[in-house]
Amino acid sequence: MTGGTSEQWSADRWARAALSRLAEPGDKMVHALLADDGPVGALARIRSGHGDLRRFAERVRRLDVRRDVAIALKVGARLVVPGDLEWPEGLQDLPVPPWCLWVRGPEQLGPAVERSVAVVGARAATPYGETQAAELAAALATAGWTVVSGAAYGIDGAAHRGALAVDGRTVAVLASGVDRVYPAAHAALLGRIAQTGCIVSEVAPGSAPMGSRFLSRNRLIAAMTRGTIVVEAGVRSGSLQTLNRATDLNRPVGAVPGPVTSMTSAGCHNAIRNKGAVLVTSAAEVVELVGRIGEGVLDEPRGPVLPADELDPHDARVHECLPRCGGLDLDALLSATALTPMVVLAALARLEEAGLAVRKDGRWRKISSARP
Repeated sequence: MTGGTSEQWSADRWARAALSRLAEPGDKMVHALLADDGPVGALARIRSGHGDLRRFAERVRRLDVRRDVAIALKVGARLVVPGDLEWPEGLQDLPVPPWCLWVRGPEQLGPAVERSVAVVGARAATPYGETQAAELAAALATAGWTVVSGAAYGIDGAAHRGALAVDGRTVAVLASGVDRVYPAAHAALLGRIAQTGCIVSEVAPGSAPMGSRFLSRNRLIAAMTRGTIVVEAGVRSGSLQTLNRATDLNRPVGAVPGPVTSMTSAGCHNAIRNKGAVLVTSAAEVVELVGRIGEGVLDEPRGPVLPADELDPHDARVHECLPRCGGLDLDALLSATALTPMVVLAALARLEEAGLAVRKDGRWRKISSARP
């Protein structure tokens, strides 16, 4: 495990492991204790049970850090704490960072998320949303980006699968212990991630998924990545909370649009309209959004440049008045263009030379293959 075997752990490392069992993620009182007294001092004060700290009494009574470590070792997980090379730097931007992280998988977490994107969305996703998430994740992974998500049904699962399909890196951040398979139907998916990427949790091994832990989990996803993309989300989707957390942390946020009639995409549309999310439709646009300055900058999209696009105003007016069939004589063109004969004749000569007009029997028409 990081920092040596558990027998070689420092007192601070043991204390942080204990706190991951005792305190719920984001507990502001415990955060204040850590700031004032350090991990060992904070643990000692919690064990004392004085004042408001009495609320931890039952958990203190049941605390068994060696059991938690044994569970972690059984599934090949390790403990990562602030100061370790594997600690994601972005977590320090959180008002209340995790006390520690339990990490399972061969990838080194810190380096893996240095160039990463969160791809999240609705659990009750549509086939459109799952396809978009998988294709987006696959393209990002192919471009060397790590895809981070929450391993939930719907968009999260599709994003992980998309990255795995191209042998890319993906990180799953759980609301339960790293040994717990949740949801159960994602056992095979989580097994593949554990073999090739990372599974991460801030709660101790064996911990059950709880509603509040999902909300806390979302802040980790937002903080450890360069930016967050919501692929499909209703107006009350929990994935929008990840987007809100990313916004609070000054991370770029984007949303993939869906059909205007789809309530499953209504949250994405609202995020674009009211919450500063950038509309994204491809991995290239995501990279432009979350990349460093100058990285992945795209040219403004435009249609193909046609020969007629480059005409000067007089030539363009004459060309516009030419029919595709039949033809017009000079008098008809003078009437149609309201230009002088010399100007019209000069324009016709240039159009004929450019292959945009043809003269037959004293009448001019557009070349049939030319499009204005």
